[in-house]
Amino acid sequence: MAKGKNKGKNAAHRSDDRRKKPPMSAVMTGRIQGNAKGFGFFVPDDGSDDLFVPPRALHGALHGDTVEAVKVSANRGAGEAEVVRIVTRGMKSIVGTFDNGFVVPDCQNLAKDIYIPTFASMGAHSGEKVVVEITDYPVGRKPEGKVVEILGKQGAPGVDILSIIRAHDLIEEFPVAVLSEARKVPQTVSAEQCKDRRDYRDETIITIDGDDSKDFDDAIGLKIKANGNYRLGVHIADVAEYVRAGSKLDKEAYKRGTSVYLCDRVLPMLPVELSNGICSLNEGVDRLTLSVIVELDKGGNIVKSKIREGVIRSKARTTYTQVAAILDGDEALRDKYADIVPMLENMKQLADARRYLRVKRGCIDFDLSESKIDIDRDTGKVLSISKYPRLISHQIVEEFMLIANEVVAEQFAALKCPFVYRVHQQPPTEKVESFLNFLSALGIAFKGDINNPQPTDYAQLLSTIDESVSTAVNRVALRSMSKATYEPVNQGHFGLAAPFYCHFTSPIRRYPDLAAHRIIKDYLRNGQGALKKYAQFARDAATRSSERERLAEAAEREVDDLKKAEYMAEHIGERYVGVISGVTEWGIFVELDNSVEGLVRTDDLPDGGYVYNADLMRLDNHTHSYRLGDTVAIVVFGVTGSRVAFRLDEAGSDAAD
Repeated sequence: MAKGKNKGKNAAHRSDDRRKKPPMSAVMTGRIQGNAKGFGFFVPDDGSDDLFVPPRALHGALHGDTVEAVKVSANRGAGEAEVVRIVTRGMKSIVGTFDNGFVVPDCQNLAKDIYIPTFASMGAHSGEKVVVEITDYPVGRKPEGKVVEILGKQGAPGVDILSIIRAHDLIEEFPVAVLSEARKVPQTVSAEQCKDRRDYRDETIITIDGDDSKDFDDAIGLKIKANGNYRLGVHIADVAEYVRAGSKLDKEAYKRGTSVYLCDRVLPMLPVELSNGICSLNEGVDRLTLSVIVELDKGGNIVKSKIREGVIRSKARTTYTQVAAILDGDEALRDKYADIVPMLENMKQLADARRYLRVKRGCIDFDLSESKIDIDRDTGKVLSISKYPRLISHQIVEEFMLIANEVVAEQFAALKCPFVYRVHQQPPTEKVESFLNFLSALGIAFKGDINNPQPTDYAQLLSTIDESVSTAVNRVALRSMSKATYEPVNQGHFGLAAPFYCHFTSPIRRYPDLAAHRIIKDYLRNGQGALKKYAQFARDAATRSSERERLAEAAEREVDDLKKAEYMAEHIGERYVGVISGVTEWGIFVELDNSVEGLVRTDDLPDGGYVYNADLMRLDNHTHSYRLGDTVAIVVFGVTGSRVAFRLDEAGSDAAD
């Protein structure tokens, strides 16, 4: 039956009234992180330690809710908390499976099913994936909701990924008004547009991208000057020329924040008329750019740089695979691309020099590989999973993009004007302490200041550790790092050991890059005085971009995990060798060569009686020891949702000893 829409909130307040109100100084604001078992954790906004919240103390609060809470006990670690007021609801809609009048949430952090009255079901049948809007939050009973969209039968092709798209508030289709505006954008560059720009159309400029790429937002060119120095051109699509502030295209791009890549589909930030059309630096056509021109000496040191509005005409659309093969001596490709082979060889030399300088200054390179998941687009079935290769061509493009990002950030930091920076803070002290405890248990000394660690401390450590513990130390070092964010004030990038850094090179795919372009163009045309108006814009764009990036990454990770599990479900009973990638008191996580990760539960390890050592990140009993980084052999045991279960086989048990 229908309820009054404020009943849930009123019930929460009645629950508050039955308790003695705490002194206001003790009230903290934060977010609830739920758990399927019914309890939760209170995550304070001030960054202090999370607090355990037992089921009786949630008082109707659900995962994602912003609440006021008080600390009531110190019996569990940092203590327990009790919710005293629900400020805002975090999850107003939920994706789940309809089951006889209830919806079982996909979100593992929700402990309660959602009750759906018959009149509010939209005719959904059991086993169908649906989107539910919560209409009532009664304390002590299941939330009540209504079905607002039926996604399809569970297990039908594409429904799994569509469910994740809805759960993460991602956007598929563009509004009609946005598409209408995009279709009015001219698809050719006019002579009038080129009039006040630097003309680079006669220069040898190329794109290097993936085999399947359709949008090219960066192009590069390299010359050797008469003085022997390099003259590097990094040319980035001038998206801000077409996506004007306040336009429908701009508002939609701001709303989306980023393009999202989900195995078999892309949710683009901009319509195809721009992303694959006029803003894409396609071969043989004129395109507008923001160009960073940098002179570097033979050692890769920057001598001088400038940023210009430009116009280019790409001479070749090449791929990472082709360029790597050319540099590796492929004669057929070297003949085909004879005009650019010398430039590619010089690019490799410059990239090597820049990489050497980055390592020398303390840049931390974990050399992580991304997963490549091939999917049959008709059936949604996973065909194969592997790791993307890391080629010399990737390194060339990466080094040149880093140069452009650093040059732009340094110039605008010097101007002290509003801007959007990419910031990576120092690791938090508590995470550094945990990392040092791990190193100490291995007998490894960390020579840095725990309260003021420097990138060079990490870089030197990772370059000198023994190969036998390298994998484990790299993983723990990575987990000790802060999360990079977008900020309106430059604070440097710890991981890159870069005092100045921004994202400038992907304005087709990321809003922070587009925001930076808008500010840069106004400066180039109207001087520093024109930039004061961007103070609020820079703050808002940074905050929004960080929020949307987190959502996109969570969705991408969830889709990857789901598809990896789906693939492994076809390989139950098969044997693999992997590396222990995580150790907890309830088991060990093992990562295979194809990047799939699964759990071997502690109860399934041989002999029993295991003790978890958090400092060493290992499980031990009287006969066996399992440590982070150890190699083990496993058998695929089972798959539940996006979770893969492994068991050790006999060889795996021996290997771990």
